[in-house]
Amino acid sequence: MAWRARSTAAAVGAAALGASMMAGSAMAADRVDTIDPALTPVTIFNINDFHGRIDTNNTGELGLNFACTLETAKEAAGDNWIFLSAGDNIGASPFTSSILEDVPTIEFLNALELSASAVGNHEFDKGFSDIEPGGRVDTLADFPHLGANVYEQGTTNPVLDEYYVQTVNGVRIGVVGAVTEQTPTLVIPTGVAGLDFGDPVAAVNRVAEQLKDGDEANGEADIVIAEYHEGATGNGTLEEELASGGIFARIVNDTVAEVDAIFTGHTHQAYTYDGPIPGGTGTRPIVQSQSYASFIGQVTLGIDPVTLELVEYTEVNVPPTAVTPACEADPQFTAARDIVLAAVAEASELGAEVIGEITDDITTAFSDQDGVATRDDRQRESSLGNLVAEAWLWAMNQPGRTGADIGIMNPGGLRSDLFYEPTGAEAPGEVTYAEAYSINPFANTLQTIDITGAQFKTLLEQQWQPEGASRPFLKLGLSDNVRYTFDADAPVGEKITGIWFNGEPMSPTDTFTVAAGSFLIAGGDNFTVLTEGTNSRDSGQIDSDAFINFLIQNAPVSPSYEKNGVATNAVQPVVVSAGGSTSFEVSGIDLTSLGAPANTEFDVYLGETLIGTAAIETVRIDGLPTRDGRSTVNLAVPADFPAGPTVITLVAAETGTEVKLLAEVKAAATGPVVETDVPAGSTDLGALGLLAGLTVAVAAVAGLATTRRRRYAQH
Repeated sequence: MAWRARSTAAAVGAAALGASMMAGSAMAADRVDTIDPALTPVTIFNINDFHGRIDTNNTGELGLNFACTLETAKEAAGDNWIFLSAGDNIGASPFTSSILEDVPTIEFLNALELSASAVGNHEFDKGFSDIEPGGRVDTLADFPHLGANVYEQGTTNPVLDEYYVQTVNGVRIGVVGAVTEQTPTLVIPTGVAGLDFGDPVAAVNRVAEQLKDGDEANGEADIVIAEYHEGATGNGTLEEELASGGIFARIVNDTVAEVDAIFTGHTHQAYTYDGPIPGGTGTRPIVQSQSYASFIGQVTLGIDPVTLELVEYTEVNVPPTAVTPACEADPQFTAARDIVLAAVAEASELGAEVIGEITDDITTAFSDQDGVATRDDRQRESSLGNLVAEAWLWAMNQPGRTGADIGIMNPGGLRSDLFYEPTGAEAPGEVTYAEAYSINPFANTLQTIDITGAQFKTLLEQQWQPEGASRPFLKLGLSDNVRYTFDADAPVGEKITGIWFNGEPMSPTDTFTVAAGSFLIAGGDNFTVLTEGTNSRDSGQIDSDAFINFLIQNAPVSPSYEKNGVATNAVQPVVVSAGGSTSFEVSGIDLTSLGAPANTEFDVYLGETLIGTAAIETVRIDGLPTRDGRSTVNLAVPADFPAGPTVITLVAAETGTEVKLLAEVKAAATGPVVETDVPAGSTDLGALGLLAGLTVAVAAVAGLATTRRRRYAQH
């Protein structure tokens, strides 16, 4: 199989055939099925968001399959290949890698001859000192981490290598790397203090033009590859993804013509697009290969042997397949195999201890991607996210801890799932140390901070992310004592229509102690309102340790399929007369976590009185966020129902999901009763706004509000 010594980046420029001093820009390339044999072929193998996936099931199977598939593809390409990455090689890794501080993953990629990688946001998980030149990761890696848009604060002086050049089949291949501009919101801010993260497209353009300006003194390349740790938020058609705007549209439309091929990452999508070339004709490949070693991106370039310009290309995402006998003789494969198996053996010994028990799967939200159920849909509420938030609340209320009122969890921190079926020698339902640890592998500390009810409303509003964020919506996991309603069609900052804490309306002026990981408390994922809180306290307890202790003390743990956030078009308080009726819609009633049932019916209460039912339709509602399950509630108020403030409560039969709406019943009309449709609101209470209305109503409904909430059994 193919083997070659690593080329160096420093002085390859003068050796590139007899081409002109100034290589041309990409102007007229076409996607083809097979490269013309008259052209010079160069194959790029690419990964993104590998996240330490050398092992997922304590056998090393995924890592070995990945290594063999890559080495087999290299063999087919001859010596005409380069192996690259769009970043996030480490961080948020499974137990086998994370418990060993991702050293096995770096060694694995070294063995497979990774030539260069864009730096990803997760490379900064342990702070810049871990990745900077001379730092731990930089020292371990045989490949450079490229960050053309990472600067010393207040300057445009890069703190990382901007590009790498390697000669492949006589062609100088230049690689430019850039990371998401959102990095400071995705890692602990103190870890990147002193750095600026600039516009990735502008940085790539600057370096790409430099590499093709004919000046050997500042580096030259015949072909330029852009490695962006940013990408499309979906995997629809290119036109659909461009219509969403944002950073991906800029990558496609504004990356200069000097760039011949674009690889992306960060958003964990799988796609192969043919992107337009600014100011030129033809197209260029734009590829992302999902995440977690699911695919190896493979782009073969057909290059004119005289002009050294790109003429044709092929592109495909290749899934790993089983190890073949031929791989066992390949030196790169065997080196990678030995690293994986040694790591599995060491981690297995550390992680095999059974620490808890579950009664069913407890997972992140799943979505359908090309017919495959895929974990980690961060737009959607999940049984796992809510469980972890409940664990934070539990942990901070243990003896000697700071105390807390509410637990919250960011969806991007959930890096694995809890499955009932065993992954090793444990019995069904048993949870091992390794499995529990892999849920929260970042080693954040648990912290608490005090915020007001008004600030908590802002926190929920910030789930709708600011323009330019990598994901448009991030659903927070919440402890079991919080419920809220929202209007998905309302303006930004005005979407939350009601919040309930411990079964009562949340007062905007009361103070609540919130428990979360240090990443979130520091304003990570654009939840910046948390930085405005007071009385911040660090427990010193590592989040994974807290979660493991929670599972130990509360075994067996069962998944809850109750929703805490539900959409409605009802204007609150819902105003209706005794003897009259009104109607409104509720949606987003069903979870998409594995095992979650589809709800079919609400019991409808007015105050403490059961007054009817409402059917729930199993349907998907598009929007932000997407939602499953919809019900039209027709509320008929008994003629003798007492006038005054009250509460409408909807309870889903299958899951216990409970939706509460403030309401006001008017005295029975003396004339004909007129039915009303939502939006139906009160001009007196409604004009006060959500939080002011809640303040007025708290005392009136406190005696009526009931709490139907699941509690974990204590053992």
